[in-house]
Parts: sequence; C-alpha cells; structure tokens
Amino acid sequence: MIEKTGSARWEGTLKKGTGHVSTQSGALSDQPYGFNTRFEGQTGTNPEELIGAAHAGCFSMALSMILGEKDRTPDKIETRATVGLEEVEGGFAITRVHLDVTATVPGMSEEDFAEAAEKAKENCPVSKLLAGAEITMRADLA
Repeated sequence: MIEKTGSARWEGTLKKGTGHVSTQSGALSDQPYGFNTRFEGQTGTNPEELIGAAHAGCFSMALSMILGEKDRTPDKIETRATVGLEEVEGGFAITRVHLDVTATVPGMSEEDFAEAAEKAKENCPVSKLLAGAEITMRADLA
C-alpha cells in the first residue's frame, strides 16, 4: 500500500480563524486557507480546489495509461476539474465535479479518445473516491 500525507492546522473560529495546509512532499508548505478563501473568493487555497487539482492530476495520469494500452502516446493532456460545493440538508457537500479535458494524441480518432477518456473518468482512484458526487466531463482532441 502506498500512503501519502497532507496536514492542516486551524486556529480560531470558523469565520475569523485561519488555517494552513501542507503536503508530505513540501509542494504545499503552510499554505493559508480560511472561510474567506473558501466562501468569499479571497486569495489563498481551499479544500475544493485541492480536490480539483488532485482529481485533474489523477485523471490525466489514468488517461495517459489507457492511451498507452491502445499504443497511443499523448503529446499533451490538459485537465481542469471544477468542484461544486453546495448547501444541502444537514450542511455542505461536494455534489459534483466537472472535468474539462483537451488532449493532443497523434493518430487517435475522436471515438477512441472519447472511450478512453470515459474509462479514465470512471476508473481513476480520485473519481472512485468521489463516487457520491456527480462527475461529468467534456473531452476534446486538440
């Protein structure tokens, strides 16, 4: 089993408090976040954008693997994951993620690419983790 860690430190109340997140690798180190970065559009990170980055990265790697299984090597895969957080009965929930994917894959048909992208969307580990959310996608060959 592979294990990676992320950590957070929070100080204060929900609305006036502040937090910092870090990753084991140091890619993020004491990156600030708070109510204002999550709900009010202020500069800083938030859990939803971190989940979006994780999902986009995981999906792109899974798509590359699936393309390789079809003897195709992508020149480029660009993925953007938009994570939807909304108030539902009992509090807030991540209810949806939309993946926007554009890839350059020499010699690949639109149909084969769409099939590979759908397989990656269904099978990347982060998609599986987010199974309770609606996951949609637009996938285009460049």
